[in-house]
Amino acid sequence: MAERDFIAARLAPLATSAAARCLADDAAVWAPPLGRDLVLTHDVLACGVHYLPDDPPADVAWKLLAVNLSDLAAMGAVPAGVLLGLALSTAEDDAWRADFTTGLGRALARWNVALWGGDTTSGISAAVLGLTAIGHVPPGAALARSGAHVGDDVWVSGSIGDAGLGLAIARGEAPADKFLLNRFRRPEPRLALGLALRGIATAAMDVSDGVLIDADRLARASGVALEITLSQLPLSPAAAARTPADDAGRLARATAGDDYELLFTAPPGAEVAGLAGGLPLTRIGRVIPGLGVRALGGNGADVTPKRLGWEHI
Repeated sequence: MAERDFIAARLAPLATSAAARCLADDAAVWAPPLGRDLVLTHDVLACGVHYLPDDPPADVAWKLLAVNLSDLAAMGAVPAGVLLGLALSTAEDDAWRADFTTGLGRALARWNVALWGGDTTSGISAAVLGLTAIGHVPPGAALARSGAHVGDDVWVSGSIGDAGLGLAIARGEAPADKFLLNRFRRPEPRLALGLALRGIATAAMDVSDGVLIDADRLARASGVALEITLSQLPLSPAAAARTPADDAGRLARATAGDDYELLFTAPPGAEVAGLAGGLPLTRIGRVIPGLGVRALGGNGADVTPKRLGWEHI
């Protein structure tokens, strides 16, 4: 299928927003709500790095959108539209593209986000998929990594370490478990929680590369230290069943990436219970003087590893 046919047959039916202009022009035209700050993010998924070549194309599309919306969630933003960039290899044939766009359509509908446009190319050795997400917040209301204060509590949503175990399953290195595999392939951006944290969280970011390395990033942005108690990390029942009950087991979960939960700080006594409906929120540490992250083991000793999580370069 030629590029123009792929766009007309697969992408144009998804681009129903007026801002997309039927994909007939060189750029989208969007009129944002009056009195709003724009929030923009861009993430890339590379075949063999962020997803496996035999992952279902619909799940790849879901994840591409979800990881970008997770960045908006971490800023407390409402998503509005996305721009898609597809650089495909010969492995992504017409059947792959059809399944991908079907999955993308479901994901767009799931989070009520519009496809505004983008670009496609082909002929590279391995696929690289990019997406730019645009959202908005009230003026000055965007959450940031840089506001944590000494004495704040450290919280995380959901459960930690599931996606790392799901990756092992996808690679054929661990026994099958549908829940864990879906946590790797089909993450859920915590958009409702991000909105609820505006005015409550002092700092926030999403957990994409591992809770320890992302805690270190938040700490350094705020000029403080985050002390994380490993025994307090929330594990799902499926992950707990596969995690040794020692510091090494907990560190394996704390340094795995792709969870896409929200890590945030809030003053002691802040009303965080119930902010995200049924999504659990767990206090995992505190903000202390210093710089960086410190992981405390079962006996209270510092067991911070040299490798804190996934490094992109």
